[in-house]
Parts: sequence; structure tokens; C-alpha cells
Amino acid sequence: MRGRFRRAVVIAATMGLALTFLTDRAVAAAGQDDRGTYINTAGKVDYEVHLPPAYEPGKRLPVVVALHGCGMTGFADNSMKDLTGFNKVADAEGFIVVYPSQDPLRNLLRCWNAVQPAHQHRDKGEPSLIAGVTRDVVKKYHADATQVHVAGASSGAGLAVIMAVTYPDVYASAASLAGGEYAFDKVQPDPDAVSPLDTAKLAHAEMGARARQVPLLIEQGSADTTVPPWMADRLASQWAAVDDLAPDGTLDGDVDDVPDATEYVRAPGERPYTRTRYTARDGGAALIEKYDVEGLAHKWPGGGSGPYADPLGPNMTSIMWKFFAARHL
Repeated sequence: MRGRFRRAVVIAATMGLALTFLTDRAVAAAGQDDRGTYINTAGKVDYEVHLPPAYEPGKRLPVVVALHGCGMTGFADNSMKDLTGFNKVADAEGFIVVYPSQDPLRNLLRCWNAVQPAHQHRDKGEPSLIAGVTRDVVKKYHADATQVHVAGASSGAGLAVIMAVTYPDVYASAASLAGGEYAFDKVQPDPDAVSPLDTAKLAHAEMGARARQVPLLIEQGSADTTVPPWMADRLASQWAAVDDLAPDGTLDGDVDDVPDATEYVRAPGERPYTRTRYTARDGGAALIEKYDVEGLAHKWPGGGSGPYADPLGPNMTSIMWKFFAARHL
């Protein structure tokens, strides 16, 4: 009887170890998620970090900070995580994703306050919070500080552009999906009263001694009535001027808003789109890539799930990562 009991204990223990091993392997295959909170004098922001299977202590991986739009969260209900499907791309390509969530005490609609001047400057307001989260993640997970990127949708896109202006020394590149230019509040209520060149000068002044040409990807749907297409056109013009000003502070035509390459893409099962590229006068990789997607409303194309997801491609998440992967500080 004792022998049978011992054998049963050994078998149970072996099965337990096997199940633990299999569970650990399953977790590794799917990556893992951590939660955190960053607090400073501007308030607090909760965030989730997704670590891909390729992550291990000491391995320096790139980082993508993904900023949600109004009415959304970073990682809870109606989340940026579910909308974009960034985790799936991160697991395949090997990078870390960070999903900050707006505090409803700062905005009841959970919009990022990108149109408010108080949140458009370095070391102040929401830019200080997002930069704080970013730096903490890079430090905690020993990420590659030369490959940190920021992407946003709608109000998050506005904040992503602000992050590129206020922290060009932190973010190697940025992406705006259905967003607007830096200092967009100056454009309201009459867009014709203030030119993109005027707001570009404000952006360059905010960059200060840290000014550099931050590569920017812009995405815009032609059927978007929340953020109309002219806002993306202005952003492209503004950013070309910012890139022109960055090297020497003068508008001398180093970069302009005349496209250097235009490509029309139509693929089965996807919405057609036009990709426009802007490069420096001396050549090199595109500083600005703009994607105008036909028939797309105020949604994320080819992404994951949620009310703001469009099931049709192009897969903007994969496109963004390909853009980011080629850019370094």
C-alpha cells in the first residue's frame, strides 16, 4: 500500500512539474504583460507593458509607446491594445509595447489634452507623464534607448506629435493616425488665419537646442469626418517645415512639402491608399511618409477589435512598425 502511495505521489509531482513547464512555455510563447503607474506633479498615468517572447533580462529591445484616442483606454475596455493588435506584431518582430491610459480626472472623455497649451511643453503636463513612463520602461526592462518610438490615434496622435516636438531626444520617430499638427489650438477657429509654417516655427522653438529631424508617419482616412483630411495635409506641411528648420534654424529648402515619391496601392481585400514620401534635398530615407486611405472613416485600418477598428487593410500596425524599425536616434 505504501509503495503504491509513493508511486502516486511521484507521478502527481512529475505531472505537476510537467504542467508548470508547459504553462511557462505557453506564457513565453505569448509574451507577458506588466502593469505600472507613473506619478509626478502633473498627476498620474497607469500603463501596461507588453513584453514579447524575445524579451529576456539584458536584451535591449526597441520600444513603441501607443497612445489611445478619446473614449478609449490603453489596456482596459475599448483599448488601444485591442484596437491596434500591436502585441501580435511585437511578438513576431521582437519589441516592447507600452499602453498608457488617460486619467479621467484630467479628461472625463478620456481624451489626451493635446489641444491645450498647458500640455504642449517639455517637463509639463501630459508630455512629462508620457516621457516619464517611457524612461521608466526603458530603464526597468533595459530597452534600447536609441529605438524608442511613439504612435497615437486621434487625440493620442496629437499627443504623439507633441512628444516628438517636446522630447526629440527620447523618441527616434513618431506616427500620427487621424491627428493634427503641433499647436493645433492656434489654428482654431479659422485654419486660414494661421499657416502650417507659423505652427512649425512654434514647434521648432519648443524643440530648442534639442531640435532634430524626427521622422514622422501620417495616416488619414478620406471619409473621416471627425478629423478631416485637410488636417493631415497641414501636418505634412508643418512637419516638412520643422524638418527644414531643425538643422540650422533657417527655412532654406532643405526639406519642403512637395512630394518626392507618390505610390498608389490597391491590394485584394484592402482599401486603396496613396503613399507619399518626403525626403531631404540631399536624399536619404524618407523623413515623412503619408498614407491617405480611401473610404476610411475615423478608424484604425487592418487592426484588431473594438468600435474604432476597420477590418479592411492596409494593416497600419505593421506599416508603422516597418517605419519605426528603420529609424534610430
